[in-house]
Amino acid sequence: LETAKTTSLVFIILLGAAVLTSAFRAFGGEELVKEYLNSLPGGFWTKFVIVMAVIFILGFFLDFIEIAVVVVPIVAPILLSDPSANITAVWLGVMIGLNIQTSFLTPPFGFALFYLRGVAPKVVKTIQMYKGVVPFIALQILALVIVGSNPALVNYLPLRSSLVGDKAPPPKNPKLQYCLDDYIFNKLTADTNSLSYIANFENKSFNDFPEAWQKKVDSSIESARKAVQMLKAAKAAELEVISEAQNYKPVLMSVRNSERQIRKQEERLEELKVLIIQSKGKDAELEKRLDDKRQSILSELTGLKEEKPENWDNIFTEFAQLRDIETKSRTLFRRNADTAFQEIDNVILILESSEAFVSVENDILRVGDIMKNGDHGVAIDEIKRLTVQLGKITAASKVKSSLSKVRRELGKKNPKLEKALKSYNKALDSFYEMKDNLLKAESYLPELQSYQANLGNLISLRQLKEIPRDVALYLARCNSGHRDISLFF
Repeated sequence: LETAKTTSLVFIILLGAAVLTSAFRAFGGEELVKEYLNSLPGGFWTKFVIVMAVIFILGFFLDFIEIAVVVVPIVAPILLSDPSANITAVWLGVMIGLNIQTSFLTPPFGFALFYLRGVAPKVVKTIQMYKGVVPFIALQILALVIVGSNPALVNYLPLRSSLVGDKAPPPKNPKLQYCLDDYIFNKLTADTNSLSYIANFENKSFNDFPEAWQKKVDSSIESARKAVQMLKAAKAAELEVISEAQNYKPVLMSVRNSERQIRKQEERLEELKVLIIQSKGKDAELEKRLDDKRQSILSELTGLKEEKPENWDNIFTEFAQLRDIETKSRTLFRRNADTAFQEIDNVILILESSEAFVSVENDILRVGDIMKNGDHGVAIDEIKRLTVQLGKITAASKVKSSLSKVRRELGKKNPKLEKALKSYNKALDSFYEMKDNLLKAESYLPELQSYQANLGNLISLRQLKEIPRDVALYLARCNSGHRDISLFF
């Protein structure tokens, strides 16, 4: 019964908090809070300190459940959406938890002190508890400062668990790309011979390769070289962006703040316009006050617009071009790295299917014998079964296509055996041509696989199905910090 009462109490609090939060948002309360916090100077950290101070004070009077389900859903989206900090929800949750824990220890309203008062002997005075808790409060504040200035202390372990676990995201996950590029660049810089396999593979002779396969090999080598060039260009562009950002960011923040104020004043003007129209001819004094307020806002708008630098458009365009160079270089790097892996992978898949391809020779010959005997229905059934089998063999695409034409011709109301045999002979020619190519080229398979493995270990990491452990550990370290992305807005 007591458990049921406690559980009911918790759920009533949750339901009440959900109703309160919904009503607060429905009446525009969240927008008011957002506008107030965004209007403060100092960027993210000013907003964060104010929110933490409010939660700290609320911790004197409210339990953690009320704070977690009423206050946090209102302020957390505002803080998480700030691109200048780009914080994680895990970090914010830990900071709020530490803050509430500190509040519960702080006299004179700390919940934890009252709990202790209830179990402590009468000889222990309340003032003694207040004095004894001071070192613990200092430790809590120190922990807040350390965690606030080193987000990796919070983010690293969850990221590491995620990236090295069985359900880790694939290397192509968009959130991993920036750090994955950094990992590849650092490896290339640290080991000057890390790309020697490309030159060694380029010098190999593939005399028995069909022209189409040779083109894929050449395309892979060329794409690998371009990928390296594009990655170096991306890192050079990134350094230039970082250098220019020192002067650009203060101007950007000032302009964005002015634009935010301008939008706010323009909204107020629209509201005043409606009120003036409604009061026209009814209340001259009210109309005059509204008009004076309108003139005041117009004057303030003029001042806000003059705060923007005259050459802002040129400043923004020049910096945007620098960012675009970096973004485009990274995109080209990833595209070429993927192409280098995929082109060689296509050839490997064909060669690896050699055994399965050769094994269908008797089945193809049997189809021809059935057709010549005039058993069209049996031939159609045999071709259907065979095309399903050929569909699983990479090297058999041309053979499958020709046999499908045979099946369609035999399935007509008045089939032409001569036309069907022509398509069949084409399928047979394609089969023996491919078989000959496979037998000649199968000796190159180990070299191709070795080249592909080297690509997958560095340049083409994105193409792997799973993240290697050493890469996962690097990505966990790299992504555990908070990266400023405000320059892209």
